[in-house]
Amino acid sequence: MARSNPDTSILGPLGGGHGAHAPHTPHAQHEMETHAHADCCGADHAPAVALAPGPVAANTFRIASMDCSVEESEIRRAVEPIAGIRGLHFRLAERTLRIDGADEALPLALAAIRKAGFTPEPLSADGADAPAAKADDAHDHAPTSSTGYRRFAAALGLALVAEGVSYFAPETLAWKAVGMAIAAAAIGLAGLETYAKGLKALGHGRLNINALMTVAVTGAFVIGQWPEAAMVMALYAIAELIEAGAVDRARNAIKGLIDLAPPDADVRQPDGSWLRLAAADIPLDAIARVRPGERVALDGVVVRGISSIDQAPVTGESIPVDKGPGDPVFAGTINQAGEIEFRVTAGADDSTLARIIHAVEEAQGTRAPTQRFVDRFAAIYTPSVFALALAVALLPPLFFGWPWLAALYKALVLLVIACPCALVISTPVSVVSGLAAAARRGILIKGGSYLEDARRLKAVALDKTGTLTEGKPTLVAMKRWGAVDEATLGGLARSLAARSDHPVSKAIAAGIAQAAQAALEVDDFKALPGRGVEGRIDGRRLVLGNHRLIAERGQSDAALEAELAIHQSQGRSVTLLSGEEGVLALFAVADTLKPQAREAVAELKKLGVTPVMLSGDNEATAQAVAREAGIDDARGSLLPEDKLGAIAELRQRYGPTAMAGDGINDAPALARADIGFAMGGAGTDTAMEAADVVIMNDDLGRIAETIRLSRRTHAVLWQNIALALSIKAVFFALAVFGSATMWMAVFADMGASLLVVGNGLRLLRRP
Repeated sequence: MARSNPDTSILGPLGGGHGAHAPHTPHAQHEMETHAHADCCGADHAPAVALAPGPVAANTFRIASMDCSVEESEIRRAVEPIAGIRGLHFRLAERTLRIDGADEALPLALAAIRKAGFTPEPLSADGADAPAAKADDAHDHAPTSSTGYRRFAAALGLALVAEGVSYFAPETLAWKAVGMAIAAAAIGLAGLETYAKGLKALGHGRLNINALMTVAVTGAFVIGQWPEAAMVMALYAIAELIEAGAVDRARNAIKGLIDLAPPDADVRQPDGSWLRLAAADIPLDAIARVRPGERVALDGVVVRGISSIDQAPVTGESIPVDKGPGDPVFAGTINQAGEIEFRVTAGADDSTLARIIHAVEEAQGTRAPTQRFVDRFAAIYTPSVFALALAVALLPPLFFGWPWLAALYKALVLLVIACPCALVISTPVSVVSGLAAAARRGILIKGGSYLEDARRLKAVALDKTGTLTEGKPTLVAMKRWGAVDEATLGGLARSLAARSDHPVSKAIAAGIAQAAQAALEVDDFKALPGRGVEGRIDGRRLVLGNHRLIAERGQSDAALEAELAIHQSQGRSVTLLSGEEGVLALFAVADTLKPQAREAVAELKKLGVTPVMLSGDNEATAQAVAREAGIDDARGSLLPEDKLGAIAELRQRYGPTAMAGDGINDAPALARADIGFAMGGAGTDTAMEAADVVIMNDDLGRIAETIRLSRRTHAVLWQNIALALSIKAVFFALAVFGSATMWMAVFADMGASLLVVGNGLRLLRRP
């Protein structure tokens, strides 16, 4: 399964351009990246809030007449052949385009854009428009604009009056002139913008929807169908308005995240008092306070207080997480219990929440394979239908004796039916909905291509430490080996282990502490490198060490060796407590399986995906963990380069293969896999940069959920394409062989568009 991410620029805003993906995207150097979303027909469908706009670069331009994906495609086709262009970054909401490429390619790109009929104006460093790009260039078609509603309502009213004049007024020249004037006024109110853009497109030889509507409405007016021409333009404008509102729901589904982080927070002042400051003005390392029921304003680390935090907005976790001193908190999460104070570790523009918003917005701009197919198809479809309409207007009167006006009317109906809105909109609305649905579940997918391609996965390679397991040693077993009671043994072992910095000793101390064993004073404490520790407790000399230390002391026997073998076969590290009289107790430590790991592996198998474990641990440990997780294929003692080879072998054996790891040590394998899943990305820049999909809450089950969402999205994509084309086909037949009218054509186009939008929005619902 070939990669389709156009370039690595998507990673830049997340903290530094890790570059892990460079090896597998050379073929996509000239593939254009876009922030176009879903609309296509010339209305200004700007969202109410722009998502994480970021800094304005010197190569960023405002194109006032660019407000839909059809025009974005025209610009892309004009610029794509130019050597040295690496990426195009469209923001239709702001009507801006950032061009990435060699310095010498920029003038050529601007010339190509102008030749295509658009006027790029440079933006200043602060993002203000150039003098030629004024605010009054903005249209009032936006769904949130009351002016647009009033204007189109007036146009519809005038169109109805024109229809009434046509039907009920005397057929005199004067009344006909009145009716035509009313119809022209309706067309002017509803379609001036469409006309302006349509004439411009025709002047440059472009057959977009504005050109089609301009020709169709003008033709209908000229042949005497002025009431219908007025009604068609009014209905078209209203349909665009309705469609824009529906599309914005998908395009801006992630926009609600912006409102999660409060705009201000209480900040401790040097004199100890608290002052409410805007989040954007709070410096790093400041101490902020959040009360119960409030949302956390910024990322930070708790310095005082204990509480439980609802992290669902960021990680998708359904259960609140306990937080205390030293634990991280994230902007947008909800403090549920006690008051806490935290040290700010990231500014408002660099919080985990802000990075998620930005990454999802970037992902919405990368075109999925099906979307690229539809774009190519639409580029052929519209001119083809225009040619068909021209043939219908000319050939039947010449060869079959049709009346010229009747043939011309049918041709105009065909032009209205040919509107590519439903087809063009069918894919991006579904992709955006899928990306937003994933983000709500704590799954950050960095592009529509990965969302669509995840359905193809046949195998998933899972790192052991931190992915299948907790990633830290835990005391899993304790066994008394002498005559001393367990309570006393626990106190002795904890006292020695607490003095050591070794991870295994820490795990033993923490595990016994949970059993409320009291710590004792240790005298003459000494570390024994590579073996363990020793010390004197209540005058009694004791050691806490590994098998090697006990063997050196001559305190091992056959029974102990057998017990050790059992634990070692399960991948555990065994530490022994020994006194002068012999071994007193043994403690088994292991990196325990995550609670949801077995269920997650089972879910992958249900989907027909083969889970494989790749680990750097020894073979025995790897096999033991794999058995516990339900994985049949496990490989241990692997170096990073060995994992690369394993990915290649799995791809050859099973097909498209994903890799799930921590995004740091497994970066090479994540890059080599068809799709890389980084586990536990909340607050971790490297994890968010190194993979194609980031599981924010470290839940392994989200991998299967991503695959299911991918399959649903793919199904909806093709349902939408089939809906759009089948409805067009039916009305084509009616127009040529039946009695389809321009009204019917407009309703068919509007209905098809709303159907595909509604079907795509189903992905926002939780499965």
